[in-house]
Amino acid sequence: MKNKIKVLRAEFDLTQAQLADKLAVSRQTINAIEKGKFDPSLPLAFKISKLFRKPIEEIFEEEK
Repeated sequence: MKNKIKVLRAEFDLTQAQLADKLAVSRQTINAIEKGKFDPSLPLAFKISKLFRKPIEEIFEEEK
């Protein structure tokens, strides 16, 4: 699954560690999501959506 977390994180001036703290996950989890190696759970996707104030479908995109 493609996502815009790295771009949004830069817009919000957050490091991976800071974002991880806000979402109560590890920095490694953020890194894996950004690189498309890990798809977040639905509750985590909602947390990310709420934090960046964007709909989930604007952050995550299904790969074709």
